[in-house]
Amino acid sequence: MKVKLKKIWSIFSTVLVVLIILAAVLLVGSRIFGYKVFNVISGSMAPTYNVGDMLYVKSVSPLEVKVGDPITFVVDNNLAVVTHRVTEIDTENGRFYTKGDANNTPDESPVLFGNLIGVPQFSIPKLGYVTDFIQNPPGLYITIGICAALFIAVFLPDIIMRIKEKANEPDEDDTSEDESDAT
Repeated sequence: MKVKLKKIWSIFSTVLVVLIILAAVLLVGSRIFGYKVFNVISGSMAPTYNVGDMLYVKSVSPLEVKVGDPITFVVDNNLAVVTHRVTEIDTENGRFYTKGDANNTPDESPVLFGNLIGVPQFSIPKLGYVTDFIQNPPGLYITIGICAALFIAVFLPDIIMRIKEKANEPDEDDTSEDESDAT
């Protein structure tokens, strides 16, 4: 029974570690592959991108963008980021004209080529809600607590087993005294 339970626990803890690593790659590690990650916070691009989706944006040259492409760009001095679809390109003046898929009218201001962040490559539905939760209290504290608990749950059984094994081993000093008394 102990061996079965030990094997189940080993499989469970391995799956947990793999899931944590996968989540870390999706949330943070994507930058290693050249993606910038953004949460969708408005419905202006629905149904293409919905509120709560996480966008993975790849940097591109403004000359690579075509009419019809969605682009992610900085919209103002507060560094607000928006993703809208390109409706027209003015290469002579270095500007994109954009519109949100769910909006009735085009955006008021053109987007300067220099404000282009990139083109969304893919999105993961609802993952933006998760990242928003874990980046701000109380979600941050809950996440730290869960990670600590998982760390303990994964490594504590091995630590306890090593302590028990050490307690059951004969003490080296005891055996040397017994040998010296025999002579």
